[in-house]
Amino acid sequence: MRALMGMIKDRHGTYYVQRRVPERLQEAVARVLNSGRERQVFLKKSLGTKNLKAANVAATHVLAEFDRTLADAEALLKERPVIPSLTDAQIRRMAEAFYAGRLANDEEERREGTGSEPLFQSIAEQLSAAGIKYQTPFAVGVTPEAGLSDREVLKRAGTLEYELAIVPPALARGDISVIREELDELMNDFQLNVDRKSQSYRKLGMAVLAAYVRALRDIERRNAGEPIETPPSAYVLPELLTGEQGGTLREAFEGWKKERERPEGTVHEYGRAIEMFIQLHGNLRVSEMRRSHARTFREALQSVPKTRKGSLLKASLPELSEYGRKHPSVAKVSPGTVNKQLGAVQAVAGWGHHAGLVPEDAPWSDPFSEMRLEEEQSEREPFDARDLQTIFNAPLFSEYKLPIGGKGEAALWLPLLALFAGARQAEYAGLRVSDVREDEETGVPLMWFTRDTKAGRRLKTKTSERVVPVHPQLTALGFLEYVAARRKEGERAWLFPTVAPDQKGALSAWSKWWGRYLRNHLGINDRNKVYHSFRHGFQDALRRTTPDEELRDALTGRSSGKSVGRTYGAKEMLRRWGAEALKRAVDEISYPGLDMSRVRTLGPVKRTRGTKASR
Repeated sequence: MRALMGMIKDRHGTYYVQRRVPERLQEAVARVLNSGRERQVFLKKSLGTKNLKAANVAATHVLAEFDRTLADAEALLKERPVIPSLTDAQIRRMAEAFYAGRLANDEEERREGTGSEPLFQSIAEQLSAAGIKYQTPFAVGVTPEAGLSDREVLKRAGTLEYELAIVPPALARGDISVIREELDELMNDFQLNVDRKSQSYRKLGMAVLAAYVRALRDIERRNAGEPIETPPSAYVLPELLTGEQGGTLREAFEGWKKERERPEGTVHEYGRAIEMFIQLHGNLRVSEMRRSHARTFREALQSVPKTRKGSLLKASLPELSEYGRKHPSVAKVSPGTVNKQLGAVQAVAGWGHHAGLVPEDAPWSDPFSEMRLEEEQSEREPFDARDLQTIFNAPLFSEYKLPIGGKGEAALWLPLLALFAGARQAEYAGLRVSDVREDEETGVPLMWFTRDTKAGRRLKTKTSERVVPVHPQLTALGFLEYVAARRKEGERAWLFPTVAPDQKGALSAWSKWWGRYLRNHLGINDRNKVYHSFRHGFQDALRRTTPDEELRDALTGRSSGKSVGRTYGAKEMLRRWGAEALKRAVDEISYPGLDMSRVRTLGPVKRTRGTKASR
């Protein structure tokens, strides 16, 4: 269908531009605009003027914007790799979807109109206002409240007559070239790109031609007043693909995302892995995934360059893999990276299997089982006493010198808090002033680690929601004074605003700085010793203070698998153990051999660029 564009007046006399989006681009345009719709049928924008001359000038820019949107949509369609064949089941479902789509569009037009009547009435109104005589057999000045106007009925009848003169003879001849555009749109809907020279493409063409003829005959019967039902599956892929053959990998990913709240970074990583798998194999049904698919995916990942620049930044997996094979000397991604991506697809496919996206009577086994590559073991280790002394003797702590890369007070307090409270970086970054407060009954100062998804504050797992008493050493170093100073900004103020969730990428940058600071400035070169090493050390120290494994798991926000600590959140911890018992366990945490007497956390800020290593 050709794009329909016009400049129209609204009921207030203000001009706006409207362009009909080609059917094959409607889904892609909706994705580009992030409109929340499955399809974007029209592009519309007000020109903000009632003056025709001014509207013509403004329309030039709006139409250029429309062109950019359509170009972006075209680019989306080009991202899918060519696959050699389709299964008979895929062909059957695609043809059924085409038939259902034609009837659904017909039904919608009968109910809502074709969208061209307002344009016709606007042109007639402009001609009348200009004193130009014209003749038309159709009613002017009256738009149907619902359904089709006489003009639209006549126009649709002409279109149907034309299609009946073309499509059935093409089916008789086996000439699928007459529906090439329809096949492209259909493959876009199904997120597939089958080889146009393959036997599967020809079989798909014949099946769609037959469905086209059926649809035309049924529309003709509707025109005669005969009720013909529209199948319920029209282009609604989730419903369409969860029938007897099961659901697709992308559908499994969407379900996996919605099942529960997951960390933003995890969703992004898993989504990237899923898209790379689909780039290589197409959007397979989970029931169709085989070990050969997993093996080919693994081999392609192993050829991906470690460093990607220029055109490689947006390249698909087949393109990256091909580049890697042509340049064998280029460093490739690590086995650990490959295993993460294999594991992501494995987890989503497994979720789909357990969620019922694989028919119960269909044989299925995990195609990624035992597909992982061997990799060098890299176990995070706690800092030993010498490491800790080196860290807290550094000018950052002993002279209150805050390197620029450390993002202000975060450089000072995040390591101290991890040492005496054992939480994760993101958990500290997400604290608000109101999250540090005294227990109402005992007056014990507590840190509350809870979720606030609207503010972007997330926890790794459900067990991570907890309270941790403020260690006496933190109190002595002035942590509560720091909180009081931040409280002047309000209870909802971030405790560490430079790395807070609303500062995109700030915490990641801080983490990288800390790694460089350890290795380049402090000389702690063991790659297994990172910020998370504080957490390991805290857990070891906590074991020395209490034999209660369940209490330890609750305070550290983890589940060992042996306890039921995962059933406790922040309030439940206080009910079960009480603030005093939690305080005793934390107060006794110590690090033999560590002298903290030189640490300064208050005083005039001495910001220094320091050395390159400290930044």
